[in-house]
Amino acid sequence: QVQLVESGGGLVQAGGSLRLSCVASGIIFSIDSMGWYRQAPGKQRELVALTSGGSTNYADSVKGRFTISRDNAKNTVYLQMNSLKPEDTAVYYCKLTDYGGLHYWGKGTLVTVSS
Repeated sequence: QVQLVESGGGLVQAGGSLRLSCVASGIIFSIDSMGWYRQAPGKQRELVALTSGGSTNYADSVKGRFTISRDNAKNTVYLQMNSLKPEDTAVYYCKLTDYGGLHYWGKGTLVTVSS
């Protein structure tokens, strides 16, 4: 079983920065991708950033402000969030997909950006 634990969320003023971390533990055979998703109140969960192999993908709304990175030795993925906006307020979830196609989710960390 794989467990994902996110951390780093909190309250920040608009224009500020936060760094989210997600540590994966348990029996992990091989990681295909790791990513960050978010869900704002009343909205569907959406992809924020994804890293797979050497490539990264970002939602248009965060390009140029957020950076995803991964430490394979630590089974950890990070999300550096700069120039935060009130519309970035959401619960941020970490997701891991292995080569068998199985998906694992963390429980989420709340990011609140005040105006």
